[in-house]
Amino acid sequence: MNLKKFLDTKVEQYNQSSFIPSDPISIPHIFTKKQDIEIAGFFAATFAWGNRTIIINKSKELMQLMNMQPHQFILHHTDNDLKKLLFFKYRTFNTTDLLYFITFLKHHYSKHQSLETAFTKWGSNIEQMLIGFHQYFFSLEDFPDRTKKHIATPAKKSTCKRLNMFLRWMVRDDNKGVDFGLWKNISPSKLVCPIDVHVSRVARKLQLIQRKQTD
Repeated sequence: MNLKKFLDTKVEQYNQSSFIPSDPISIPHIFTKKQDIEIAGFFAATFAWGNRTIIINKSKELMQLMNMQPHQFILHHTDNDLKKLLFFKYRTFNTTDLLYFITFLKHHYSKHQSLETAFTKWGSNIEQMLIGFHQYFFSLEDFPDRTKKHIATPAKKSTCKRLNMFLRWMVRDDNKGVDFGLWKNISPSKLVCPIDVHVSRVARKLQLIQRKQTD
């Protein structure tokens, strides 16, 4: 079997709706409103490290704390609503991080209809978009420095695995029912497959790359 055929077989194996329930992408699939999908996807992608079952459960817990209407909650929450979030925690993501995420999202959605513009207004390629998004995300006054660990940037040599996954969810549209294809101003051809130790090992085995450096 040649390489393209092998890779196409793997795409068929995983890029299907039966894959959704066991993956963090199941969280944005709960919703139908565009902004709800974006917000749910952004949090699910942010939490996407560790055990997948726990990632999914904690993401669902957060959506429930937002009354299963994340966009409405972001824009119109009261101080009492925020009190419900004070004990939410997932690994190193704590209440301080969550409250700043909500502050940023309210700032953005108060002026924009979609989270897409938070990425696209900074450049034409993914690296520029991710660097610009990071700067924009932390442009609000008195942002907590500790929260920077949860939003990666290529400017610090990060592969930005979770943000690239989130972009894939929002951008890729192949009628398979897994990714959403909501964002039309980023071409799917610009999407990036981040390289890490595992990806580089497989890529070398398949002779997709020859370089020894994993960068």
